[in-house]
Amino acid sequence: MEWQTYGRRQVYGSPWVEVWLDDVDVPGIGRIDHHVIRMPRPSVTSVVTNDVGEFLLLYRHRFITSRWGWEVPAGWADPGEDPAAAIAREVEEETGWRPGRVEPLVEYDALAGISTMHFQCFHATSCERVGMPTDRSEAARVEWVPEAEVAKLLVSGQVADGPSLAALSYYLGPHRLAGV
Repeated sequence: MEWQTYGRRQVYGSPWVEVWLDDVDVPGIGRIDHHVIRMPRPSVTSVVTNDVGEFLLLYRHRFITSRWGWEVPAGWADPGEDPAAAIAREVEEETGWRPGRVEPLVEYDALAGISTMHFQCFHATSCERVGMPTDRSEAARVEWVPEAEVAKLLVSGQVADGPSLAALSYYLGPHRLAGV
């Protein structure tokens, strides 16, 4: 059953997020105004690994949830910017490490029932240290974390950020099981 859309109007907009009311006909329910959060720019994340089995993670505070936790590098692609180039830029800005290789890992829709938020996740390797992070607001610490410790962080809830949880879990699970 497919919903029919009759129109939409913007309630709020900024370069980061837009809120719309879509006039939709929901089968079995009828016509309603459905809130939709649209993201004007593509979201990118990356699992960054080195050749000794470590993962490059950021430890940071998120004011909205008032929570500290570990995250993978992430950000937005600028208009017209290639997503792989965008995540390479974000990794360098946030960590001070420049990826030598960036390959697609997985794509997913984070909140498909209410948002257009679409994540493209990459796997970055062969990183070279180029200096301190240029975006100092991103993390309190940037560390290479051994794989066994990453698994413990995931299980203990210390990786609570959705994009980070999805990226790391996918990499350690289905990606590995598929032998990619």
